[in-house]
Amino acid sequence: MARRIDVTGTGGVRLAAWEFGDPPKTDPAGSDPARDVPDGSPGVLLLHGLMGRASHWASTARWLSGRYRAVALDQRGHGRSDKPPQGSFTRDAYVDDAEAALDQLGLAPVVLIGHAMGALTAWQLAAKRPDLVRGLIICDMRASALGAASQHEWAQWFASWPLPFATLADVRKWFGEDDPWVERPNPARGEFYAEVMAESPDGWRPVFDPEQMLRSRETWVYDAHWEELAQVRCPALVVRGLDGELGRAEAQEMVRVLPRGQYAEVADAGHLVHYDQPEAWRAAIEPFLDALGTD
Repeated sequence: MARRIDVTGTGGVRLAAWEFGDPPKTDPAGSDPARDVPDGSPGVLLLHGLMGRASHWASTARWLSGRYRAVALDQRGHGRSDKPPQGSFTRDAYVDDAEAALDQLGLAPVVLIGHAMGALTAWQLAAKRPDLVRGLIICDMRASALGAASQHEWAQWFASWPLPFATLADVRKWFGEDDPWVERPNPARGEFYAEVMAESPDGWRPVFDPEQMLRSRETWVYDAHWEELAQVRCPALVVRGLDGELGRAEAQEMVRVLPRGQYAEVADAGHLVHYDQPEAWRAAIEPFLDALGTD
């Protein structure tokens, strides 16, 4: 089951936050169906990557919910959150949204867990507001600049999508097998993208606007983000998939730059580490979370 909580981001953008549980938690007084966690347990905020949605964290959030109040956020332009045509999709907007969500949800001091773009948002927020963050997990996100060529490749990739898809099976097949970016069949990737499609009168289309995704992406691809990593004061774990987008050398340099950095690697996982290999992902982050309990 899932419980939706609406929060307000910067500029009045409505954001959908989700607590996943089976069933959702209830407190003894019945006043707040999400706060029956052990005394002293920290909150966790999970931030998806570009094109993702909160539900991609469902498995992780349910696993965490036994010890933490775990909330996944649909970031602006994604999932069930607002997608304002003239809205801001800057780094500041994403970071300020996450900060506002922490305040309204009462999660701080929080453990931030982010994948890709969500990981960048997480470490930028940790650098900006160290008082709000007690731990940070960075999943498969590079700190180096990706450059103009990368942005051009993404624009071409979006243009190559055979929209609309006639069925969800077509979505799974294209993203899991036929997409030219797929090196070998990857059913988990197909499922990942099926989860961000919605049925429209002419077929299945993404719940996001690809142009808004490109606008979001262009606010980070031209810059490196090492300086913000160095400003993160809390314990931080950098996790990479063995076949992901974050190379081992860069990941280990990120760990070196982080004042309290640690490293973990998940074998047989690509970029979608937590989605490709959920059990191995949980095994990789559990020791870090256990240590935070005594930090």
